[in-house]
Amino acid sequence: MQDQHFERPDRWIWRVGHGREIDLSRRGLLMGVLNVTPDSFSDGGRFADVTAALAEAEAMADAGAVIIDVGGESTRPGADPVDAATEQARVLPVIKAVADHLAGARQVLISVDSYRVETARLAVAAGAHIINDISGLQGEPGMADLARETKAGLVVMHTGRGREKLPDVIEDQMVFLGRSLAIAKEAGLDARQIVLDPGFGFAKDSDENFSLMARFDTLHPLGRPFLAGTSRKRFLGAATGREAGERDVATAATTALLRVAGARIFRVHDVAKSRDALSVAEAMCDRLAQETGSDV
Repeated sequence: MQDQHFERPDRWIWRVGHGREIDLSRRGLLMGVLNVTPDSFSDGGRFADVTAALAEAEAMADAGAVIIDVGGESTRPGADPVDAATEQARVLPVIKAVADHLAGARQVLISVDSYRVETARLAVAAGAHIINDISGLQGEPGMADLARETKAGLVVMHTGRGREKLPDVIEDQMVFLGRSLAIAKEAGLDARQIVLDPGFGFAKDSDENFSLMARFDTLHPLGRPFLAGTSRKRFLGAATGREAGERDVATAATTALLRVAGARIFRVHDVAKSRDALSVAEAMCDRLAQETGSDV
């Protein structure tokens, strides 16, 4: 699979849409989760109208989020699917409002959480800078082509849903994401547009999720920066005994642990708690760099 990987550069520069880019070389950043759905697992219905959604986006930006990730379809296990028109009716007005009020003055970046090519196309036209594809380019055909055409940033996520996984959690990551990177190369996509996501919680049991955390550094040969989306996931409830809305401290712990393991972007519901955890982790990464001479 090595020939399908991208070679790791000296600096992690993530090129995203509308002429923007992010330097991920030395510091991690936070992506705030903005679900504009009635049935998301921990905040369903809270931000279903544009006014409430914009207020939450502003609050997350105030707390330290650099990216706001807008989603219009719940991806929790067992959620009812929605059609493309419903998804677009939910996300597009919110993306436009955030673009109008925050993307310029506050330099906030906008991500659309969708595996549908047409939704992603319309979202980028409305102001989104990033496409967050939970199908890892292996769902609807044409997502990599769209990213190339629009120059949008692309989060390519691993998932175990709808297929037979390999027994070893890391081997499955390498094969699946290797295939995703091959699709990106075939489409002529600039590697600097791509961030990878190991897909915590997507058809992974508690043991697999913790194994993925414990062995996270073995994913780096894939050659792109990583986003970690652990926020309020079920495996944190298994470890703490807490319900979804009470898992933000556990989420913050994973933010710190995964930053030290080399992750760069953290997709979270409670930005403030993870901001403090990330600050501590960055101090540790600085110390490790001084002690070992290598960046984390």
